[in-house]
Amino acid sequence: MARAMLLAAGRGERMRPLTDTKPKPLLRAGGIALLEYHIRALVAAGITDLVVNVAWQRSMLRDFLGDGSRFGARITISDEGDTALDTGGGVFRALPLLGSEPFWLVNGDVYIDYEFSQPALPAGTHAHLLLVPNPTHNPAGDFALSGAQVANTGSAMLTYSGVAVLSPELFTGCEDGIFSLVPLLREAADRGQLSGELHSGYWCDVGTPERLRALDDRLRAAPRLTATDAGSSDAPG
Repeated sequence: MARAMLLAAGRGERMRPLTDTKPKPLLRAGGIALLEYHIRALVAAGITDLVVNVAWQRSMLRDFLGDGSRFGARITISDEGDTALDTGGGVFRALPLLGSEPFWLVNGDVYIDYEFSQPALPAGTHAHLLLVPNPTHNPAGDFALSGAQVANTGSAMLTYSGVAVLSPELFTGCEDGIFSLVPLLREAADRGQLSGELHSGYWCDVGTPERLRALDDRLRAAPRLTATDAGSSDAPG
């Protein structure tokens, strides 16, 4: 069964004061929670078995998600307690809920107009990254893409979108605790086990209140999913 994990445990320091009382993935753009866009897109692709990690304001996330049935999904919560485990530690803690096959990983605080498919990895790879052209806030990029091969350095650097397909094998040797996913991806790139693709559509790392407002304006002008379709309140984020 295809699965996906959505990262929703972070504190969202750069979004304060908006995140003082609400988890960042529940901030709304176009009248809909950021997290809900991902859930709906995954369900539309037939990926209905979802894991969401929670820490900051986790009771609010639990109330919003429920069991996932209102989205046509089955949602399992990976509760990290009061302290979020970062991207790598959060996924590692949730691996027993994700099974042994490759799964989608999606940052809950980005927006992307990507059409998901069943998660799969090229032979010999442990992760596949969705990369995007560098935004102004990350001009140096993160990884280089040559064909379908991802490297740590190169002549044309791109930005990691926060969307990937991962194999549980990527976490071999890891231990429970707080750690980032990035070093694991860089090690995989050094071993030739990291693939990727360029997403040329719209993407936004909703990292500041200004970017949230810009995304809200864009979606209200040309919404991808209406609040009526999603069953969400059209209240401001």
